[in-house]
Amino acid sequence: MNIMITEKHILNNNVEIPSIGLGTWNLDNNIVVDAISDAASIGYRLFDTAESYGNEVGVGRGIKECGTPREDIFLTTKLAAEYKDYDTACKAIDNSLERLDEGYVDLMIIHSPEPWDDFRNENHYFEGNVEAYNALEDAYHDGKIRSIGLSNFLSVDIQNIINNCSVIPQVNQILCHIGTPSLDLIDFCQERNITVEAYSPIAHGVILDNSDVGRIADKYNVSIPALCVRYTMELGCIPLPKSSTLEHMQDNINVDFKISNEDMNYLKSLVINDYGDANDLHIYSSKNLTG
Repeated sequence: MNIMITEKHILNNNVEIPSIGLGTWNLDNNIVVDAISDAASIGYRLFDTAESYGNEVGVGRGIKECGTPREDIFLTTKLAAEYKDYDTACKAIDNSLERLDEGYVDLMIIHSPEPWDDFRNENHYFEGNVEAYNALEDAYHDGKIRSIGLSNFLSVDIQNIINNCSVIPQVNQILCHIGTPSLDLIDFCQERNITVEAYSPIAHGVILDNSDVGRIADKYNVSIPALCVRYTMELGCIPLPKSSTLEHMQDNINVDFKISNEDMNYLKSLVINDYGDANDLHIYSSKNLTG
């Protein structure tokens, strides 16, 4: 087993989380079962889903059928971005557990500070996010969730939670890859002992054709995806590459190397903000190029 995938981070509530995970966005209920089985067979133990992915049923089934003991798996799901009141959030938490067929999840996070149809506009939904987070806090104290946190939250949104809630978020999951200006937000989180998870570390695949990144990958004799995953790890983040192909899953964890400070600084200086046919998706829109 690749030694890097067995490493753990310690969240601010002393819960251990694997250093690399498998994202499951866009993998339907049937595909995701086999994807989890394949990933588990080569050492993946962190699996990330969401209500909005529509595959919690398949993820739950995959975890039960993959042959890895449940206590060795770290399961994450997300409270839908549209839920901005306490009662709705409480019901959604229970519904996710039912779809996953689990008594608990290891991490549950608010998917976005704004509903997707109002993403990154002037309204930060401060009160609604506090209510939704209060629901996570209560489920956390009830043992339904081992860790709680946020996703796509900017510093002002995080500070609102810190100022008005009792549990410091354990995680903020953000778009992070070579070429995104997310370094200040990462620093903000890490200064407050909030672990950062990096989704789309391979930039929705568009980075694979980038000659600048390719040159650095060649220098280390690794693939571009492996360099991208390692880059986020060097930033202190937990990468969540998505794949349904065993070969790609394996490649994404071939990260037992170090990137030099000089090359890290160069990679940080690059700008990659064109996601091709995915530009119209909320998470890849110019509004989500966090600084």
